Amino acid sequence: MTTHEVAAQLDRDDPLAAARKAFLLPPDTVYLDGNSLGALPASVPERVRRVVAEQWGEHLIGAWYEDGWWDAPLRVGDRLGRLLGAAPGQTVAGDSTSVQLFNALTAAARLRPGRDILLMDDAGFPTDRYLAASVARMLGLELREAPVSGFEEALADCGERLAVVTASAVDFRTGELWDLARLTAATHREGGVVVWDVSHAVGAVPLAVDRDGVDFAVGCGYKFLSGGPGAPAFGYAARRHHDHLDQPLTGWNGHTDPFAMTPDYRPAEGIARCRIGTPAILSLLALDAALDVFDGVDLRQLRRKSLSLSRFFIACVDEHLAGRGFELVTPRRDERRGSQLTLGHPEAARLMAALVERGITGDVRPPNLLRFGLNGLYVSHADVLTTVLALRSLT
Repeated sequence: MTTHEVAAQLDRDDPLAAARKAFLLPPDTVYLDGNSLGALPASVPERVRRVVAEQWGEHLIGAWYEDGWWDAPLRVGDRLGRLLGAAPGQTVAGDSTSVQLFNALTAAARLRPGRDILLMDDAGFPTDRYLAASVARMLGLELREAPVSGFEEALADCGERLAVVTASAVDFRTGELWDLARLTAATHREGGVVVWDVSHAVGAVPLAVDRDGVDFAVGCGYKFLSGGPGAPAFGYAARRHHDHLDQPLTGWNGHTDPFAMTPDYRPAEGIARCRIGTPAILSLLALDAALDVFDGVDLRQLRRKSLSLSRFFIACVDEHLAGRGFELVTPRRDERRGSQLTLGHPEAARLMAALVERGITGDVRPPNLLRFGLNGLYVSHADVLTTVLALRSLT
């Protein structure tokens, strides 16, 4: 079969093909940047309209209880927890990924008094690296960096000084997926606590944070979760740590009796102590509406779809782009890929600008990387082929 015939067959056999209708995508658009900002779910505009016009507009301050605003961080947190493989009562939604990561890193380090090494990915997302460095300075820790591929050796070198290990579950540049279970277990063998940033994995890769013994996880709501620009983030803390969590940001929403307005801080029970300030309700409830697209979706099936898309992408690159200056950066092995395909090319910026002019959206990361997000809920194999053939015509 020709590549076009293969794409058509794969899309005909796609059990998630109907999911595309749950998103408001512009016609004649190939959107492969959902790993940066997810497409708009069709349920969000009307839900937000009702929150503004009916809940805020009619119920005013009463909406905090009449419409469940006060409990939304925990309610939405549990919905997110299902995508993390977390039992209820361990995930809270709100604030930004930066805030969640700062709190998690600090709380994790405080669980290991007397240990003074914070180990992080040497190619991690810049904000994660900035925050890890800040936490290390604040707590007097030694910040060490190593490639995730070399974490197990680096962990052994830290020995009994190891306090915290942090990295992203999926490399934001290359799309490489790491073995969270193995690296978490390796961290625990050395007595450390692990904090995973799952921003580029949640909603695209089945996660099992409870099963894998993960201590903390944080992530954003606006990539594969399609919660909208600047959507609230979330934090997961394993139940076994709740009674000992000592966070640096102790806002009034995390107080055991927030309306008592006492001068001293007393943390709430369970994951509620990980709440901080007043939640951004409009954004939080937009994220809640966006999560409806996952109702009834088997994440294993979604994973099979994204792997099918990336396998087909790689096959098309091999067939149509050989000898044109492209380098496949994302690993070829299925188990090593997230839901992103990255190509290297010396003219990456020019090529992406030309793709965008043709209605094909991906993005660029320095120095020469073309990134394509493969959200199995709305990306098709035909989209992939269209993108590769456009790249061929541009080179």
